[in-house]
Amino acid sequence: MSKMSKDDIQGAITDAIQAAIDYVDSDIAPQRERAQRYFDGAVDLEHEDGRSKVVSTKVRDVVRGAKPSLMRVFMSNDKFVEFTPKGPEDVANAEQATAYTHWVFNKCNGYNILSNAIHDSLVKKVGLAKVWWNTETIAKTYTYENLSDEEVQILVNKDGVEVVEHSQEVEIEVDESGFEVESNTHSMVISHKFEEGEMVIEGIPPEEFYIDGSAKSIDDAYIVCHRTEKRAGDLVAMGYSEDVIDGLSGNDDSGVSGEVEKTQRFGESIETTDGLANDPSMRTIIVTEAYMRIDAEGDGIPTLHKFLCGGTSYEVLDMEPWDKVPFADFHVDPEPHAFYGRSLAELVINDQDTTTSVLRGILDNVALVNTPRLEVNEDLINIDDVLNNEIGAIIRSEQIGSVNPLTVPFVAGSTLPALQYLDMLVEEKTGITKMSMGLNPDMLQNTSATAAALTAQAGAGQVEVMARNLAEGTKRLFQLMLHVAVKNSPDEQMMRLNGQFVPVDPSVWDIEMDMEINVGLGTGQEDVKAAALMQTFQTQQQIWQTYGPTNGLVSMTQMRNTLADTLALSGFKNADRYYAPMNPETEQQLMAQMAEEAAQAEQAALEQGQQGDPMAQALIQAEQIKAQASMQGQQMKLQGKMQGDQIKLQANMQVKAAEMQSEQGKELAELQLKYRELQQGDDLNRDKMNQELLIEAARILGQYGSAVDVERVRAMQASPRMGNI
Repeated sequence: MSKMSKDDIQGAITDAIQAAIDYVDSDIAPQRERAQRYFDGAVDLEHEDGRSKVVSTKVRDVVRGAKPSLMRVFMSNDKFVEFTPKGPEDVANAEQATAYTHWVFNKCNGYNILSNAIHDSLVKKVGLAKVWWNTETIAKTYTYENLSDEEVQILVNKDGVEVVEHSQEVEIEVDESGFEVESNTHSMVISHKFEEGEMVIEGIPPEEFYIDGSAKSIDDAYIVCHRTEKRAGDLVAMGYSEDVIDGLSGNDDSGVSGEVEKTQRFGESIETTDGLANDPSMRTIIVTEAYMRIDAEGDGIPTLHKFLCGGTSYEVLDMEPWDKVPFADFHVDPEPHAFYGRSLAELVINDQDTTTSVLRGILDNVALVNTPRLEVNEDLINIDDVLNNEIGAIIRSEQIGSVNPLTVPFVAGSTLPALQYLDMLVEEKTGITKMSMGLNPDMLQNTSATAAALTAQAGAGQVEVMARNLAEGTKRLFQLMLHVAVKNSPDEQMMRLNGQFVPVDPSVWDIEMDMEINVGLGTGQEDVKAAALMQTFQTQQQIWQTYGPTNGLVSMTQMRNTLADTLALSGFKNADRYYAPMNPETEQQLMAQMAEEAAQAEQAALEQGQQGDPMAQALIQAEQIKAQASMQGQQMKLQGKMQGDQIKLQANMQVKAAEMQSEQGKELAELQLKYRELQQGDDLNRDKMNQELLIEAARILGQYGSAVDVERVRAMQASPRMGNI
C-alpha cells in the first residue's frame, strides 16, 4: 500500500465528518430537540380555541428532582475519584496524582462542568467534557535603569528576551589612587516572551459533538468531531495565513448542523458580528476538530490522527498523530452496544402529554361548571343582556324562565385519581418520588418509618444505577486528566497537596494507573451510615489498644479517614479544620518519634537499674510510666480518646510489686501504699503523710545508702495515674 496523498486524506476526512453529521442530524438531534422542547414546557398536543392551554411540566420536574440527588452523590466526597498504586513504590505517586487532579478539577470550575454534564445526560442523552493542554505565548515588557555592563549581559542572554529600547551613559570617576575610571550605565526596555501551559477542562454542548453511527464508545469510534465557531482573527492568531482563512466558508450556509439546538439554548435573537463588513476579522467560521483513525502512511495499520478543518467544506488546516481522544461522555441510561442511550426526559415525554390532556379536561370542566352555557328564548329576552358577562348584570325578559343554564356535570373530582396514577407511573419509571424530593409531608406522616424507608430505598435504587453510569464518565474524565498531566506538565514544581508543600513531577507517574470511584452509592440513610462509621472507628480503637500502633491492620491515616467521612455525612467537607492532615509520610514520622521516646525511656531504665538502688528502680518504673503516657498523648491527638492502657500498666506494676520478696521490694510496696492513701485523704492527712514520707526517706537512706528524690516522688504522687494504684 502506498502513502496517502493530500487529496486522499482530504477526501477521507470530508466523507467521515459528513457521515457523522448526517447520522447525528437525522437520528439523534430530533430526539434531543423534542426532549428540550418538553423540558421548556411544550407539548405536541393541539388545543381548541376557548379551551385550556395549560401544559404539564412533568419532564422538567423529573429532571430537576433527579439532578440534586445525582450531584450529591459526587460532591459529597472531596476526592470522589482516587488513583490506586500497582505496587508499594507507587503509593506516593498515586496520592499525589489524586490530589493534583482534584485540584485541577476544582480550579477549572469542576462543579459547573459536572452539573452541566449531568443535566445534558438527563435531557439530551449524553453529557460531554473535554480535556486538553493549552499553551500560550506570553509577552511581558520590563523597564530597567542604571544597569551595569554585567547586568545588561545577563538580561540579554536570557531566552525569549528582546531589547526594545536601549540608552547608555558614560561616567568618569576618580578612584582612591587618583586614576580616572570609566563606567557605563544603561537604561533598557525589554520584552520577554515565554510559553505558559495549563490543563483545561471544558463542558461541551451536545450539539457540537459528532460521532460515527457504528461507534459503541469514544475509544472504538472511527471518527469523533467537535464543531465550533471561531473568528477569522482567532485563526490568524493561531498561525494560519489570512489567504487560507479568507477562502473558508462561514456559518452563513443554509442547513448548518446544530442550529436548531443552538437556538433552543440561546433564543431566536442570537447576536452575530457577521454583518460587520468593515471588520473581516470578526467573521465567524465553522471549525471542526476531528479525531480519526486513518492509514496515512500506507502500512495497513490505521492510527489516530487529529485534524483541524475549516469551513463547511472541511478543508484540512492541520494534521498530526494523536494518542487519545480528549472527550469524556456521561450517560444515565446507556443503550447496550451503542454510544447514544436514552435520556430521562425521553422516558417521561408521553406521560407529560397524557398529564397535560387530563389537566386540560379538568380545567375545562371546572370552567363550564362555573360559567355554564345558557339556553334562551330570543323572542322573550334581550339578547344583548345575555351576551353581557359583567357580574351582577340584569337580563331583561318578558317571561320568567326564558333563560335556562345548561347543566354540566362536575367530573373533575373523579378525574383526580387519574393524575395520581400518572404520577405513580412516572415514579416507577424514573425512581424520582415526591418522598425523595421532600415534597410529600402528608405521605411521610401517614406512613411508618420502615415503610417509608423501603419506599425511599426502592426509588433510590434507580437513581443509584444512573449515578453508577455517570461515574464511568467521571472515571474517564480523570483518566484523561492524568494522561494530559503526564504528557505535558513541566518539570518538578512545588505544590500544596493535602495541606503540605511537596515536590510534584507528573512526568514520573504511571499513565496507566488504576483508579477507584468513591461516590455515595449506598442506599442506606445518612444516620445509618454515620452509625456504621462510628462502629468502625470504635473497632479501630480496640485494635490499636490491643495490638499497638504496629498492628498491621489499622493505621492512623485510616482512622483519620473514618473521622473525615463521619464529618462529611454531617455536611462538613473540610475535615482539615478539625483533624490534622494525615498521610503515610506523616504517620511514619510520628511512629518513629514514639519509638524513639520509648527507646530513650528503656535506655534510662537500663542505666539506673544497673546501680542496684531500690529507690532508683522505683524511679525507673515511674519514668517508664511517664514515657508511656507521652506516647499515649500522641495517639490521643490523632485518634481520639484511647482509654485503658494506663490501668493495664498500673495493674502490672502492682503485680510486680507484690512479687518482690526482698526487703527493698517490701519498702517500695509500703511507700506506694502511702502514696495512694496520700491522694485519697484530705488536706490534713496529706500534710501528715508528707511528714511520714520524709521520715521514711531518711530511714531508707540510712539503711540502704541510697538517696531518695522526695520532690520527684511527690510528683509521682500527684500524678493522676498513681491514684489508681
